[in-house]
Amino acid sequence: MKTNAALIGFMGAGKTAVGKALAEKLGKKFVELDSLIEQKAGKSIPEIFEQDGEIAFRELEIEVTKEVSRGKNLVIACGGGVVLNKINIDRLREESIIVYLTASQRVILKRMLGRKEGVRPPLKGEDLSSTIQGFLRLRKPFYERAADIKIDTSKLDINAVAEKIIDMLKEEEV
Repeated sequence: MKTNAALIGFMGAGKTAVGKALAEKLGKKFVELDSLIEQKAGKSIPEIFEQDGEIAFRELEIEVTKEVSRGKNLVIACGGGVVLNKINIDRLREESIIVYLTASQRVILKRMLGRKEGVRPPLKGEDLSSTIQGFLRLRKPFYERAADIKIDTSKLDINAVAEKIIDMLKEEEV
């Protein structure tokens, strides 16, 4: 039986906030892949992108996903691009129900502009809205293919999303 829930989705969909609430409600450990990547690299994700490039970041992501995917009783907040490498999803799927958190482009933009840690490197640029639109269009098929469960977080608060996931996980027996 799978004991983990892995949250996937675009930046601003609520993976970290919902993941923390979900882990607390389920009595599971919360793990954030991006934080583990930063620890392993000894620098922030923007620094990894700037100094080492996206390929180096994706290699670290594969390594960290491999390590985390072996764990039990975890709620895992995955980075937005984790779905781009099928090996990550295959590894996560072994022990995790994969939960795809979505939000409208407008909601994502609003949430990202309200973030204190700023916008991630791939999204730096003049027109954030059209950049987000492009990323969503590119990644949506990957998210859809990976997902066991899909929840739109646009109009829900963190606890409502967590409760909805718990109800759906009961059906999946996690």
